[in-house]
Amino acid sequence: MRWCVSIGAVLVAGAMLGGDAASVAATGMKSGLSQNRLAQTKPEPVVDVELVLAVDVSYSMDMDELAIQREGYAQAIVSKEFLAALKTGPNGKIAVTYFEWAAANDQKIVIPWRVIDGPESADAVAAEIMKAPIRRASRTSISGAINFAMPLFEENALHGLRRVVDISGDGPNNNGGPVTIARDAALEKGIIINGLPIMAKELSYSTMDIENLDWYYEDCVIGGPGSFVVPIKERDKFKEAIRTKLVMEVAGIQLPYAKIIPAAAREPRVNCMVGEKIWQDRWGR
Repeated sequence: MRWCVSIGAVLVAGAMLGGDAASVAATGMKSGLSQNRLAQTKPEPVVDVELVLAVDVSYSMDMDELAIQREGYAQAIVSKEFLAALKTGPNGKIAVTYFEWAAANDQKIVIPWRVIDGPESADAVAAEIMKAPIRRASRTSISGAINFAMPLFEENALHGLRRVVDISGDGPNNNGGPVTIARDAALEKGIIINGLPIMAKELSYSTMDIENLDWYYEDCVIGGPGSFVVPIKERDKFKEAIRTKLVMEVAGIQLPYAKIIPAAAREPRVNCMVGEKIWQDRWGR
């Protein structure tokens, strides 16, 4: 099942960690763990989550957005909410890698696999994220990002209870293979995909912007047990949303009152090839 979570709902999840977070996390993770086939192929998990952070750096992201996005991830990793979530898992640690993506063949690993098990390792990873130079590149290939992310799990020597790809972006796929094919290949491997659609700018039809980008992410990008979307519709909520989204992913929190959308219940509300169509109509290639 797939979830669309409002910023307000996500904030409640962060607040939960001040109470009985372990029981919430355990309840939310139960069904997901039973379905994650990759987690069943290795004998003994040593981290609670293998988390891939896939971050959009396409030209549609302005420099201010790129800076806020980078700072948001760095600040989230050292936040007290994130560190509290870390301790709710049976191992009390996660493995994380961070890469930037644009076109189908343009992905760059900023942070290779690192273990976060407390404040010291969290500080080190946050510092690595912040010291890397900010870059921008052409095109938007969510499918390329997913395809790049999948083998990263095989390269990681640390086995986790869950394998999650966290994709942030401000537009639809317009380069590389269809996003649904890449998504389905990842789901077949037991990988969960969550989304952070960035909708903080005024819609511009001179760019690749589309209406209802959150619907596009819900219907075409995310998938797997407990997968969810956290749309960012206000710039001043950017860092807050990143933090609480990571808290949910690390603690395995699923909100019982969130909007639940069965994956096969209906046709997508948004054409999953809308980005390719816009590109073809404008540039004929």
